[in-house]
Amino acid sequence: MTRDLAAVLPGESAVVTSLDLEAELVAWLCAVGIGCGERITVLRRAAFGGPVHVRTDCGGEFAIARSLARSIATSTASSAPHAREDEERE
Repeated sequence: MTRDLAAVLPGESAVVTSLDLEAELVAWLCAVGIGCGERITVLRRAAFGGPVHVRTDCGGEFAIARSLARSIATSTASSAPHAREDEERE
């Protein structure tokens, strides 16, 4: 299932599929481990439209503004290609 990062529920993992943002923001997100193909886990979503707190696969934790999170397309980890490969190895 494809949805933006702002719609991913706390506790769920997803794989970033696209970043519909300016080049500077894309570069920053990629530098911190939130680039295309990267798996992230939503830890919590702040109330009243506040930030989305995520953890990257490499262990970094970031609060992403909800408006920014809406521009990050994701695929649910269980339906993402490399997530299935990981499950098959287990």
